[in-house]
Amino acid sequence: MRVKYFSDTDTALVEFTDNEVAETREISENIYIDIDSRGNLVSMTIEHARTNARLQEFSFQEVDSRSQPDNRTRQSS
Repeated sequence: MRVKYFSDTDTALVEFTDNEVAETREISENIYIDIDSRGNLVSMTIEHARTNARLQEFSFQEVDSRSQPDNRTRQSS
C-alpha cells in the first residue's frame, strides 16, 4: 500500500494494488474509489484531504490479532 499526497490540490491517493482500473466510483462528494475488473479495490482518492482525512495526523499501526483480547461472547446450551 502506498499513500501519495499532492499538496497543490490537497488530494491524497491511497494505492492498494497495481491492478488495472476498470471503473471509478464516487463514494461521496470528495471520495472516489477505483476498482478492477473483478470488483477489487485498487485505490482511493480523497479530495480536501487535510480536512476530510485529517492527513496531518497520518500514522500506520499494524495490529496482531493474536495479541488482542478475545471479546466474543460464548453461550452455553
